[in-house]
Amino acid sequence: MTLATETFLEPILAIDVGATYIKSALVDGDGRVIGENRREPTPYPCPPTRLVGELVDLIARSRVARVAVGFPGEFVDGVVVEPGNLARVGGITTDIDPTVQSEWRGFALQRALCDASGRDVRVVNDATLAALGCAEGAGREFVVTLGTGFGIALVVDGRVEPIRDVGAVVLLASRTYDALLGEPSRRDDEAAWNALLRRAVADLAHEFDAAVVHLGGGNARRVTPGLFDDLGLPTKIHDNDAPLRGAALLFTS
Repeated sequence: MTLATETFLEPILAIDVGATYIKSALVDGDGRVIGENRREPTPYPCPPTRLVGELVDLIARSRVARVAVGFPGEFVDGVVVEPGNLARVGGITTDIDPTVQSEWRGFALQRALCDASGRDVRVVNDATLAALGCAEGAGREFVVTLGTGFGIALVVDGRVEPIRDVGAVVLLASRTYDALLGEPSRRDDEAAWNALLRRAVADLAHEFDAAVVHLGGGNARRVTPGLFDDLGLPTKIHDNDAPLRGAALLFTS
């Protein structure tokens, strides 16, 4: 079936691929979520072919021509650099599968989704998609996504700038940002998680010379009120729909 023979809806399908769930919703041209938010478990093991199959089924059911996807790993110019937690055997708390990791590296995910679905699919890092939904478009805005793992993005005067991915970087005592600031650590000790989050955000915001910090993702609501008040840096907490709202901007920028 081709674009020429199908009847499509005008909204954009926004898909936020996480290490635990794949969230999706239709958004209008202004990024407003319309209809129902859907959430399905991320399949494991998760090599490229399996994720592509899952997403293509989701896209087909949506009956839309334009699709925005947030990918939970390092992603540059349509190609996966590192798959993050998708390379794990069975989710965030399990080991990396070297074979799955190797299959993901260099995989042209955007092209694969376009070819398999016949739709206009645009893929970016999930923190980038959240940044588009959070940022206000003026100055240097630092965006942190708090969910199964830990993601960052930088928006300068409304444009997302390329910065390093820190999820797999060691933060403390041989443990990574993802391990220490992801959901399992928050669940184990929320007070310690908040304390380490404050330190990490302060250091990263200073590194990127941020004028404001945006916190998004499912665990943004878990942040202790006033945690960053003494940093002298405006901090804004967003709901979990930020990546979905950011989807529309992939088709207007």
